[in-house]
Amino acid sequence: MQFSTKTTKIMANMSYCRFENTARDLRDCVYAIENGEHTDDLSSYEKDGLEEILSLCEQLFHMKDEIEEAISKEENYG
Repeated sequence: MQFSTKTTKIMANMSYCRFENTARDLRDCVYAIENGEHTDDLSSYEKDGLEEILSLCEQLFHMKDEIEEAISKEENYG
């Protein structure tokens, strides 16, 4: 399923594999940054995306305790 917004196309991510798929995509971004690909001529969309990734990572960092608690619950009861 695909939704179009004014500047961005958003692909729906199925809830049963949301974190698995996103982790894989984020890992690819980390590798690209480690290899210096973020300093190449990025489009304005890619620059915006990189800024958003940084912001989202900061938000995730601040939710670390909640995330670890959810993982722990799943390991204990899953």
